Amino acid sequence: MLGAMQDWDLLVTHLIDHAAREHGTREIVTYWADGQQTRTNWAGIRCDALKMTQALRAAGVGKEDRVATLAMNHSRHLVSWYGAVGVGGILHTINPRLFDDQLEYIVNHAEDKVLLYDAAFQPIIDKMKALWPSVELYICYDSGEHATSFEDWIAGYDGNAQWAEVGERDPCMLCYTSGTTGNPKGVLYEHRSTLLHAISGLQPHAFDFRPNSVMLPVVPMFHAASWGLPWAGAAAGLKFVYSAVNDPMVLCDLMADEGVTHSAGVPTVWLGIFQYCDATGTALPKLDVATIGGSAAPKFMIERLMKNGARVAHAWGMTETSPIGTVGAPTHDWADKSFDEQVAIVAMQGRPVFGVELRTVDLDDFTKELPRDGKTSGALQIRGPWVIKRYFKADQDATTADGWFDTGDVGVIHPDGTLQLTDRTKDVIKSGGEWISSVELENAAVGHPAVAEAAAIGMPHPKWDERPVLFVVKKDGADCSAAEVIEYLSDKVAKWWLPDAVEFVDDIPHTATGKISKKDLRDRFSDYKLAE
Repeated sequence: MLGAMQDWDLLVTHLIDHAAREHGTREIVTYWADGQQTRTNWAGIRCDALKMTQALRAAGVGKEDRVATLAMNHSRHLVSWYGAVGVGGILHTINPRLFDDQLEYIVNHAEDKVLLYDAAFQPIIDKMKALWPSVELYICYDSGEHATSFEDWIAGYDGNAQWAEVGERDPCMLCYTSGTTGNPKGVLYEHRSTLLHAISGLQPHAFDFRPNSVMLPVVPMFHAASWGLPWAGAAAGLKFVYSAVNDPMVLCDLMADEGVTHSAGVPTVWLGIFQYCDATGTALPKLDVATIGGSAAPKFMIERLMKNGARVAHAWGMTETSPIGTVGAPTHDWADKSFDEQVAIVAMQGRPVFGVELRTVDLDDFTKELPRDGKTSGALQIRGPWVIKRYFKADQDATTADGWFDTGDVGVIHPDGTLQLTDRTKDVIKSGGEWISSVELENAAVGHPAVAEAAAIGMPHPKWDERPVLFVVKKDGADCSAAEVIEYLSDKVAKWWLPDAVEFVDDIPHTATGKISKKDLRDRFSDYKLAE
């Protein structure tokens, strides 16, 4: 027996159809790299996306062809998300911060047919073009100097077209991991998984989007599917405020001028805003919800945003999870808790949204599932309808026999389901048979008033196997000693977690996605020796 409901495939083109039909006049604002501002709306985004599908069809682009973008956040990039998918193609967002060998690899591995880019990345195009034989058409979003401009490209079409006929299990988007070890890996999202992920993101305990929300996403549209925001934003019909530059002054001005209620970005974005506001005397922008992801947010950051009236949503996820895995939200007994207790809850990574299941397994035996007791840490695994099963073009599944994906993270799951990440499996420090969280040590260290950034790695030790060494970048004009940093940490972490040494450095290496690169840090200090 079959059910008696209508057949309606879960397609992401339904999202833009809904946004244009029900919220067509809701604005989409862009601040461009040259300082100009433009305004359109959801009806305009859909019309331009349909024009783009016509232009792509005229160029011979069809089902499952890869359409790449190399761009920052702006309305034309948003158009491309729906235009590429609307022709039946696969949207491939490329991170311009990747290294040349990575850029060469992923475009060739994806076999991109069309590439749309910002004029600011013309040097990348000039350098890499000869190495990308599959790309047949280049379109520049904001200039016609070196390639056909986007506006000229779609100007000859009227938007009187239909979306391609596809199924909900067909692919719609391709994102590559940053490839910290080996070549980057492609994650191929499908229409069904993407739409389910978008709907999940609307929940009050996730992004909490409503039609009157005004969202300024600082998270780039090329990173981890922009946390699904372009899809979820269309479902909600909210107002988007985009900035093609991440200058703190520009972001603060836009938040004030456009009435921004929601924003999302990695911790370094918020640090930059704090520093700008402190240096200029500018008031910290008032937000309803500030979502922080990409890496763990230090407590002082959470405290400052909460004291400014924002609900801080600490999120965890990865490219392989589309990326929402968990999001922090007030608990049922929130009003009964002190401010410090609330901060402690927010500092963790939150609870799984519906559709996601989590478990931890023993670090030395991945077949042994661990209790959700808030104490026992283990390797974090995840499963759900928007979690990867197999990497693009891979021969084998990336999941365990019973369907779990190993995230590479180490964490604790509390009895109420709250996730507390403690490290990456490759970065956790094992000293004398006990595990030390490098992340918790780093987050405690950056609370010191003289510390701008900190990274902890395990160094070989003749007695304890490994001991933590903390590498610190001082704030401009600030000073402190190694002894002062250790003293500061003494009441914030377990005594045996205290680093054996604190080394001051001019910089700490980062990956192309802005995360601390422990691999490069280890390579840089490969000859470092701890005293016995």
